Amino acid sequence: MDHQFQLPGSYKKWTYGLIGAGVIALLYGFIMFHPFAHAGHGENVNSTRFWAVLLQNSVFFLLVVNAAMFFICVTTMAMGGWVVAFRRVSEAISSVVPILGVITFVILMAIVFGDRTDIYHWLDKEAVANDHILNGKKGFLNPMFFSIWSFITIFLWWFLGKKMRSMSLESDKQGTMDYETGKKWIWNNTVWASLYSIVFTLTVASTIPWLWLMSIDAHWYSTMYSWYTFASTFVSGVSLIALYVIYLKNRGQLEYVTEEHLHDLGKFMFAFSIFWTYLWFSQYMLIWYSNQPEETKYFVERIGTATKAGPYKGIFFFNLIINFLCPLLILMKKGTKRNWTMVTVMAVLIIFGHWVDFFQMVMPGTLHEHYSLGFYEFGIGALFVGLIMWGTGRYLSKHSLLARNHPFLKESMIHHT
Repeated sequence: MDHQFQLPGSYKKWTYGLIGAGVIALLYGFIMFHPFAHAGHGENVNSTRFWAVLLQNSVFFLLVVNAAMFFICVTTMAMGGWVVAFRRVSEAISSVVPILGVITFVILMAIVFGDRTDIYHWLDKEAVANDHILNGKKGFLNPMFFSIWSFITIFLWWFLGKKMRSMSLESDKQGTMDYETGKKWIWNNTVWASLYSIVFTLTVASTIPWLWLMSIDAHWYSTMYSWYTFASTFVSGVSLIALYVIYLKNRGQLEYVTEEHLHDLGKFMFAFSIFWTYLWFSQYMLIWYSNQPEETKYFVERIGTATKAGPYKGIFFFNLIINFLCPLLILMKKGTKRNWTMVTVMAVLIIFGHWVDFFQMVMPGTLHEHYSLGFYEFGIGALFVGLIMWGTGRYLSKHSLLARNHPFLKESMIHHT
C-alpha cells in the first residue's frame, strides 16, 4: 500500500495561486489603504479596514488549524482508536500552527504597539482614564499583559502540538510495539494530550477570545463568547480534516479510511454546528430578554432596532442560515454523512460560513457601517488558505500517511460506527 504522498502539480498550482492572489491583495491594501495613517474613530476608514481584515483572517485561520490538534488530543484521551487511520491528516493541519501563530502575533503587536485605537479602544489612555468600564478592565486590557499572554499562548500551542506530532512520528521508527511498550506509549500520549487540553481550555475556551476579539467592543461582554468562538473554529477544523481525508481518499490513498470514518467526521460536523447554534441563540436570546443597554449595544450595531435595520443584518442572519439550517437539513441523514461529495460541499460551506461569522464579529466594532466585502477581504482570506495548503501539503509529503505502529491501528481498520 502507498502511504507516501507526493504533491501533485494541480495542488501546487492552487497553493501558489492562492498565495499569489493574497500577496497581491496585501500589497494593494498596503498601497491604497495607508495602513499607518491616523487611527482615530471614524477617521481614515481604509486604514482601519486594512488591520481589521488582517485581524479577522489571522485569528480565524489560526484557531481553525489549532483545532486539528485539539481533535487529536480529545480523541487520544477518549481512547478513540477510529481516528488513527487518518491521524496524520490532523497532524499535518496542526503543523501550520507555528506559521500562522507568528503571523498572527506580528499582526496583533502591530495593532497594539501601533496604537490602533480604532481596533482596540482600550489602547486610548485618555479614554481609559475617563471611562469607568475601561478603567476597571485595564488590569488585563493593557499592551503588556496582552502581549505576554498572547506570546505564551501561541508558544504553548506550538510546543505541545509539536510534542504530540513528534511522538507520533517516532513510533514509525520504533517498529511494532509489544503490549507493555504500546501501553506505555499510549500513556505518554494521554499525558501530553491532557496538558494540551488544559492549555487549550485556559486559552481558546476562555481568555484568548476575550483579548483578541471581545475586547474590540470593550464595553460589552458575554460569558458564552469564548465557547461560541471555540464552537465556530472547531467545527471548521473538523471540516478541514474531512476535506483532506476526502482529497487523499480520491487519490487512492488512506486505504484504511472507509465511509464509517467519514460518517463519524460528518457526525462531528453536524453536532458542533448544532452546538454553535445553541450558543448563538442563547447569547442572543438572553441579551435580548434582559434588554440592558450595555449588552444590547452589541446586537444593535449588527442588526439594528425595531425601527431601523442595522448594516450587518443581512450578514448576521445569512450566518445563521449557512451555519445552522444547511448543516441541519443536509447532514441530519445518515446517507448524507457517508456521501463523499455532500460532505465535501458541506465542509467548504461550513468553513466559509464561519469565516463570515468572524467577519461580523470583528467589523461592526471597528468599521461600523463602513464595511466592505471586496477584493481585499477575499484576497487576504485566499492568502491564509494558501498558507494552510502549503504547510499541510509539506507535512503530508514528508511523512508517512499512516501511523503504522500505532497500538490502535487495527481498531481503526475494523471501525464500524
